[in-house]
Amino acid sequence: MNDSPGWASPGSPSPSDDQGAGSPRPAGDQGGPAPKWSENQPPPGQWSPPAARPGGPVPPAPAPGWGGRGPFGGWAQPPAPKPGVIPLRPLGVGEILDGAVSTLRAHWRTVLGITLVVSAVVQLVQLLLQRYVLPQPPAVDPDASPSEVLEQAGEAMQTTMIGMVPSSLLGLMAQFVTTALLTFVVSRSVLGRPVAFGEVWRDARPRLVPLLALTLLLPAIVTAVFAVGVGPGLLIGSTAGAMLAVLGGASALLVAIWLTVRFSLSYSVVMLERQGVRASLRRSAKLVQGAWWRIFGILLLTALLTTLIVMIIVIPFSLIALLVDGDGMNGLVSGSPDQTSMTFLIITGIGAVIASAIMYPITAGVTVLLYVDQRIRREALDLELARAAGVPGYGSPSPGDTTPRS
Repeated sequence: MNDSPGWASPGSPSPSDDQGAGSPRPAGDQGGPAPKWSENQPPPGQWSPPAARPGGPVPPAPAPGWGGRGPFGGWAQPPAPKPGVIPLRPLGVGEILDGAVSTLRAHWRTVLGITLVVSAVVQLVQLLLQRYVLPQPPAVDPDASPSEVLEQAGEAMQTTMIGMVPSSLLGLMAQFVTTALLTFVVSRSVLGRPVAFGEVWRDARPRLVPLLALTLLLPAIVTAVFAVGVGPGLLIGSTAGAMLAVLGGASALLVAIWLTVRFSLSYSVVMLERQGVRASLRRSAKLVQGAWWRIFGILLLTALLTTLIVMIIVIPFSLIALLVDGDGMNGLVSGSPDQTSMTFLIITGIGAVIASAIMYPITAGVTVLLYVDQRIRREALDLELARAAGVPGYGSPSPGDTTPRS
């Protein structure tokens, strides 16, 4: 959606910037300034249609929703246009979640084609790394002394931390690819436009480098926050140091959550507004300002729902794997993947791929729709979106907007 008017860069004038644009003028006097009106005006919402004169024709009742009487005696507001998956007005929580699911349902071929490939590649690489590359956890000696048990626990923790590094990098790469492509899938769905992989890739390709930098930068910031919070306590090494590390870790967690929500819209800014990394972080902070708790609640609810979906999908596949190969769990329990059968790993891996393929588009859809909602609330983006979608009564689309419409 290159140069699409629906995703204008910040700073474009909003309707409220033109103070005199909507001032009424008497008929035949359209050239001069608007006249000064009396300070004593009727109260808003009390206008009524002209009454019928005795013996004259009765005026027809206005259509419901288009100038008709509202439930409180005022004029009813016309319904918001809905060219795509969401109505073009400030959204509720349910409408944001429904819009994300509707995008998956309406364009399932493109969406699942992207997410299934990404999830399958990630699961395959992770399986190969765990089985043949990463160090295996040490064997547990049941007859070990307390000091040896502590030593074994430390070695097991070290092995786990080493194994988390490639898993985290694979997760970041999956997030990078899905965010790059699904952002434009959702943005086209908002306008009701057709979604094809070639067009999505054409729009996303110029923004891959800034998005990759942002994808790596945000986890690095969170890691630095935890290092600052936990590091001093670990360096001290005593009981007081352990307590200091716990307090520092709790404080770092709160700061990390605050930063994550504050910069949560930066991915959409990078892709749709074509901003740089630093400008995207500032822009996200500006959009989130004043709505932090609302966005935090929606993101938390989305995380809980996607976790529930993942559990619903993964648990049956794990039970099937146990039925097919009951000895496959022994390797996982003992911490030795060499003893885990390939059948067990393949069946559980299929469940993980399916769960991830559904989780990625919902998460990306909620993030993009949160960005759209904040811009509608703050910048009247709904007017630009309606114009870009070709909704009657909102003006013609920009000549530079050549994206085909459905």
